[in-house]
Amino acid sequence: MPEQCDPRPYDALLLLSFGGPEGPDDVVPFLENVTRGRGIPRERLKEVGQHYFLFGGVSPINAQNRELLDALRTDFAENGLDLPVYWGNRNWAPYLTDTLRTMVHDGHRRIAVLATSAYASYSGCRQYRENLADALAALQAEGLELPQVDKLRHYFNHPGFLRPMTDGVLASLAELPEEVRDGAHLAFTTHSIPTAAADTSGTPADHTRGGEGGAYVAQHLDAARVIADAVRAETGVDHPWRLVYQSRSGAPHIPWLEPDICDHLEEAHAAGVPAVVMAPIGFVSDHMEVKYDLDTEATAKAAELGLPVARSATVGADPRFAAAVRDLLLERAAAERGGTPERCALGALGAGHDLCPVGCCPARTPRPAAAGADWRGPVAEASV
Repeated sequence: MPEQCDPRPYDALLLLSFGGPEGPDDVVPFLENVTRGRGIPRERLKEVGQHYFLFGGVSPINAQNRELLDALRTDFAENGLDLPVYWGNRNWAPYLTDTLRTMVHDGHRRIAVLATSAYASYSGCRQYRENLADALAALQAEGLELPQVDKLRHYFNHPGFLRPMTDGVLASLAELPEEVRDGAHLAFTTHSIPTAAADTSGTPADHTRGGEGGAYVAQHLDAARVIADAVRAETGVDHPWRLVYQSRSGAPHIPWLEPDICDHLEEAHAAGVPAVVMAPIGFVSDHMEVKYDLDTEATAKAAELGLPVARSATVGADPRFAAAVRDLLLERAAAERGGTPERCALGALGAGHDLCPVGCCPARTPRPAAAGADWRGPVAEASV
């Protein structure tokens, strides 16, 4: 087998995502899955679910994951990579545990995992690892032989992630009226998280205090800077930019990352900014938080202000992103075989770690998390 197409020791890839409802009857049960253990009343979940009901109770995320799944399989086949690709979700069908069970029954014992979250944070990385640990524990309880699962590194600065989004920003600038185009500001958006979670994101060496944001903010700023520099190189225009946030869902008294995108639009308009491109760099696909928080809520705010806006695309199933996943997989496979593969990364931060170290993106309550330096398996971790 040619070295550049050798996936060993891996015998399968798992696409691991968040999941979403696919009909009105799914909305509240889905939200119950997402919020399990938080004691949120069902009536409150119905209120939250109105965002989904505006779209017929269907989140775009599952359809977009099916498209990405097809893109990955196509890319693998076209490049001689003979490796099956499966898909499992944290919060809706196909559920992670069910998919892992199928993979075990299909004979897979060494599984690479791509999470549809590109950045370091508890909710974007360690929580996926906790879900993997829970799934493995469930399979162990069923008496199944457990596979080894390895989560692929963060890819926020991989060219196959950043270049499609750069093209999206360029396309959005071209959509704006010519008279405001060169003066447009770029608002790079991502999911707001509690400042305490942001400060403890990434490795212990990345952790900060006082709302500085740790690795989560640093990685987004690095990605935004790469895109802004590429846009300037392409257009010859230096568009001012800022990292802003969306989709806050926590209690009002808990500090979360700011500014919110709608607040930023108001500030930009008050400062005389002629137009804004909203670039959702924190998201892999145009799922509900992009469709509602940007395309619906933020766009309505811009219309109220009389501020021209355009929203750029996420990477979705772009062939370059599928190729990036192949690159990440083969890179990790070569490293597992003892090689020193080239690790593609743009920006100033370099390629991330393969194995999450102890203390990386910790939870408030310690829980077992697979695919990390402190993972010893479900039995050994049962008392953690």
